[in-house]
Amino acid sequence: MSMAPRTDTQSSAPHTADSHDLIRVHGARENNLKDVSIEIPKRRLTVFTGVSGSGKSSLVFNTIAAESQRLINETYSAFVQGFMPTLARPEVDVLEGLTTAIAVDQQRMGGDPRSTVGTATDANAMLRILFSRLGKPHIGPPSAYSFNTASVRASGAITVERGARKAVKATFSRTGGMCTRCEGRGTVSDIDLTQLYDDSKSLAEGAFTIPGWKSDSFWTVRVYAESGLLDPDKPIRKYTKKEMQDFLYREPTKVKVEGVNLTYEGLIPKIQKSFLSKDKESLQPHIRAFVERAVTFATCPECDGTRLSEGARSSKIERINIADACAMEIRDLAEWIRGLEEPSVAPLLTALQETLDSFVEIGLGYLALDRPAGTLSGGEAQRVRMIRHLGSSLTDVTYVFDEPTAGLHPHDIQRMNDLLLRLRDKGNTVLVVEHKPELIAIADHVVDLGPGAGTAGGAVCFEGTVEELRAGDTVTGRHLDDRAAVKETVRKPTGALEIRGATANNLQGVDVDIPLGVLAVVTGVAGSGKSSLVHGSVPAGEGVVSVDQSPIKGSRRSNPATYTGLLDPIRKAFAKANGVKPALFSANSEGACPTCNGAGVVYTDLAMMAGVATPCEECEGKRYQASVLEYHLGGRDISEVLAMSVAEAEEFFGDGEARTPAAHRILERLADVGLGYLSLGQPLTTLSGGERQRLKLATHMADKGGVYVLDEPTTGLHLADVEQLLDLLDRLVDSGKSVIVVEHHQAVMAHADWIIDLGPGAGHDGGRIVFEGTPADLVTARSTLTGEHLAAYVGA
Repeated sequence: MSMAPRTDTQSSAPHTADSHDLIRVHGARENNLKDVSIEIPKRRLTVFTGVSGSGKSSLVFNTIAAESQRLINETYSAFVQGFMPTLARPEVDVLEGLTTAIAVDQQRMGGDPRSTVGTATDANAMLRILFSRLGKPHIGPPSAYSFNTASVRASGAITVERGARKAVKATFSRTGGMCTRCEGRGTVSDIDLTQLYDDSKSLAEGAFTIPGWKSDSFWTVRVYAESGLLDPDKPIRKYTKKEMQDFLYREPTKVKVEGVNLTYEGLIPKIQKSFLSKDKESLQPHIRAFVERAVTFATCPECDGTRLSEGARSSKIERINIADACAMEIRDLAEWIRGLEEPSVAPLLTALQETLDSFVEIGLGYLALDRPAGTLSGGEAQRVRMIRHLGSSLTDVTYVFDEPTAGLHPHDIQRMNDLLLRLRDKGNTVLVVEHKPELIAIADHVVDLGPGAGTAGGAVCFEGTVEELRAGDTVTGRHLDDRAAVKETVRKPTGALEIRGATANNLQGVDVDIPLGVLAVVTGVAGSGKSSLVHGSVPAGEGVVSVDQSPIKGSRRSNPATYTGLLDPIRKAFAKANGVKPALFSANSEGACPTCNGAGVVYTDLAMMAGVATPCEECEGKRYQASVLEYHLGGRDISEVLAMSVAEAEEFFGDGEARTPAAHRILERLADVGLGYLSLGQPLTTLSGGERQRLKLATHMADKGGVYVLDEPTTGLHLADVEQLLDLLDRLVDSGKSVIVVEHHQAVMAHADWIIDLGPGAGHDGGRIVFEGTPADLVTARSTLTGEHLAAYVGA
């Protein structure tokens, strides 16, 4: 069969499939976006810029990445979808040209004590297989080296259905690597019983000293005193051995108290469930103080903190056991693996080598595989997630990154740029939300959102190349080449915070005097020991206010007004003006709309389909009962006040009929940190990382402390906002405070009165002071990596 020859016209014409080279977004209205319509080139690196709160994350994560994920989920069977998170369609008219999106955000990794860097990246899984093949003595399968797997033994009769039924005796065992004492956690907790009760008293005399346990409490004290298991009039120290066992450790048992069925449980498990299973930061201050008094955490004496059983620790490869391997810095472990030559596991060694090399390449070679995942910073967590994508064979994927330079020293940003370009050059679309000019500079395409934040943002101000952005008249364009000058004169310290022999983590016996009464900046490459020095060595006692990068705890009911305590004076002002109870003005209490329970929206679970949130028809999304909205203050009802922006509310509560000094002071602090555009009732779950950091800073500014410790406060800040932050830091110092900042941003370094530079490298190559002095001296000396980059930044 002959085929017609192809003409030149046919061969030169582009294939129709090659014409789909754009991601088209039309009419995006998610959060504060105002009918945004843009076209993003595929297989290019596109950077999204704009001031904090301008709508970058709403467009990239909540619209493009969310719709891609939703469409992928819909390809699974209805049965599988039932086990997946339900995703609603974003508020957008048209989304065309989407590809599979992989979102790599800055959400911190779970704080589960059994989650480590090794378990989060599968490096541990490969190590376990390696030791199960090569370890001497051989102790069992890979599970025998896992601190998450307990050893199990069982025996009994089983029925074999083969011809005639026959019962046979069988035994079963599985070897796990979990330390039995600490159950794979590496630490053991002891409860100080003297903090729970006074053993010289009886239950009837009020022996319990636990916060909230009152003698008339039906669910706590009375269930012990009236259970019939204990003598309520007998002093606790006179209990028999059996009574003490029942009192402290008895399994849950049904008992009757005044005809009501209740569950009696030993005091220790009850305390563990009610206090210790909760996040300590989410507890009320007096409860947190009780937990800190009553519970002591210590390294497990049986496994010495390795989490592993004696058997797992006894099996070695070339005198190294799996605990030793996981405790090594990853770059050292990579070298050790490179030296192993065993043809029987060659493919495994190659795969493990590539994973470990990726850590080093991405600037995380200073970590160890046994590092708890919950202790990683947001930037470190994001880069750990990147590891699994670097060696991926997938192409034509859309990678979405949220400020991948967060927590990176200028020296490390170039390495991150190279990785992003590598992902693009494999044929992928790379979308990056970013503020750093060093990363914006490598973009193929820039989308600038704004012009302002919140309701003043949500529009596309600019699309084009970096050079066009520089020449354009947008906030980002004007500030792209901003460079802070080194201070000519610096403040004189009023004292010093002495640190002697600091050895936390990788610190090598550091002696340093941190000056007080000035703006002191601690810097150095990622992993050099900055946070270890400041958070591990600065005594966190009276007078020290620490604002770190831990995420804000809060549900979708939490908002800036509830988080900062602003709602309390507002409720009291409304109550006083109208002669009613303050509780009426709480959407979580008496004033809540009964239909939506004060949420403002009704959540409908559609089983295997995406759940839907619809505004409550009863209160029209206002969250309050109609009767509550009849009460006014200064001509506004409570729902109208919560809809105000911080700037508007500051004016409203500043003078006139609604004048409320307590509320006005909190609003001033929110405006000071650049959050004037936030609405008071906006859910905390919708805030960006930078907004949450500044919200915490505003809250802590009221604390009575002489020393403020800030951990990278420029995270998530636009170039234009950094100036405002520097003004705020100056005001804090000029008001008599001492400010210590852990920071990489050159503008903050240049503005400092004193710089302490750690290094010279990361991990065991760091942990030493390589420079102390003024920014001008650091620029002149150029003796460290920080000095070189700061000199280049200020143009010296």
